Amino acid sequence: MRAPAFIVILLAALGSPARAEEAQPLPVEEVAPGVYVHHGLHEEATVANQGGIANIGFVIGDAAVAVIDSGGSPMEGRALLAAIRQMTQLPVRYVIDTHFHPDHVLGNAAFVAEGAEFIAHKNLPMGLMARRDSYVAMYEAVFGPGSAQDALVVPSHLVGDRETIDLGQRVLEIRAFPTAHTDSDLVVIDQTSQTLFAGDLVFLERTPAIDGSILGWLKAIEALRAVPAARVVPGHGPVSAPWPAALDPEQAYFELLVRDIRKLLAEGGSLQQATDRIGFSESAKWQLFDSYNARNVTAAYTELEWE
Repeated sequence: MRAPAFIVILLAALGSPARAEEAQPLPVEEVAPGVYVHHGLHEEATVANQGGIANIGFVIGDAAVAVIDSGGSPMEGRALLAAIRQMTQLPVRYVIDTHFHPDHVLGNAAFVAEGAEFIAHKNLPMGLMARRDSYVAMYEAVFGPGSAQDALVVPSHLVGDRETIDLGQRVLEIRAFPTAHTDSDLVVIDQTSQTLFAGDLVFLERTPAIDGSILGWLKAIEALRAVPAARVVPGHGPVSAPWPAALDPEQAYFELLVRDIRKLLAEGGSLQQATDRIGFSESAKWQLFDSYNARNVTAAYTELEWE
């Protein structure tokens, strides 16, 4: 569905961000003709990496450009815009947020002056507003007091199911999903190259993080398997993984959590026992495992105990 065509700035009025040509362009890879990806680092957000821990990218049509996820800070967003300007002077008409997590949306501010239309799942504004204070606190803990004044921009073009946008002889399909990684997940499919931008519905190498529903995510994985993509751009991890086999590692991890938590619940086991015991056979397969497995087990236990 469409909301009125305006942008809500959450914090203070936007400052004067550096122009794109003053930013150092992000390194990007052309994964298909006209489709570019910057690969995020398997790290937590720091000043050094400017919050650049997620895969972000853009697609160039004959008339316009669409950005898919803008980055983890306004600085990264400006560097992404500088990379776009190395490739084309066409207008950046759309910025599509695959969900509300900071590493994917905090670059939005860099595209306000471009006149871009910001697109997201219908639930994203509520999710972002609900987390506003914690996101600001986390951001300013890394980048300094007051640094978040131009960091949060809420999309106003909201998608409840499926729709398409045309970049000029290049159509992107946008699909919204029920609650999975979050309650505001969507994917973008470039019909020309059959490139699937999956956002954080697909993790490779970096431990997946549940901020929605583990059972919903498993359903989303099955739905994604039916997408006839030539390649996938995961939210985190390499673009080189074959499709749909790229879904296998996170599906195996989630199925193990569900199986073992259900068994523990049937035995009357506690949440503490779950976080102490479950998931560790997967630890060698995932980076940042110690930072996220206990959170995932907690989220899954809380969900599954009410089955």
